[in-house]
Amino acid sequence: MIRVFVVAASPVVRAGLSTVVATSSKLTVVGSASNLDVFAREFEQLQPDVLLLDVSGNFQELVWEKLLSSQQQPYAFAIIVLTDELDSIDLEAALRAGVRGILPSSSTESEIVAAVEAIAFGLVVLHSDTIESLLSPQESGMREKETAHPVQALTPREIEVLEMLGSGLSNKAIAKRLNISEHTVKFHVSSIFQKLSVSTRTEAVTVGVRLGLILL
Repeated sequence: MIRVFVVAASPVVRAGLSTVVATSSKLTVVGSASNLDVFAREFEQLQPDVLLLDVSGNFQELVWEKLLSSQQQPYAFAIIVLTDELDSIDLEAALRAGVRGILPSSSTESEIVAAVEAIAFGLVVLHSDTIESLLSPQESGMREKETAHPVQALTPREIEVLEMLGSGLSNKAIAKRLNISEHTVKFHVSSIFQKLSVSTRTEAVTVGVRLGLILL
């Protein structure tokens, strides 16, 4: 059985989440609390596998502050977060704190159960809305660049260089691989940036993959 501890400020939400968890034969609720302080006190005794944490509303700021500064070992248990503010999640900080699942508060019972079971087995679960919220700004920016600046055709040599950029090779390594000078490599990279309307290697590779110029 996967042992689940539920934390939510609202008694109604706690009861609702506990009921949802209980619908699965693979899950059992070992405890619930209104805040992380209570959870910290009961953690050693209850030894949950998953912390199901609702951070909706004004509770969110306080929860994140406590969670990210928690003295608990991040990987002693997996954390799944329910939130109504997906765009406010700092994914990198959340993962460091042990968060392995992020779902919107509007998630269905089956989505919550499936996510809890998945992260208990070591998977990371992000709802499609979460992924869109996290990636949309960058994706939109890239699309705007491509629309505003039509891509010019790359030469065969520039495509070779772009492929090597995708492999993480330095200018010096590329020069050695192609038997050309490092200065010539810099020229090709500059030309690639200009033609793809990008300013970094990462952007160049991203656009190259999207346009089918290279494969990673």
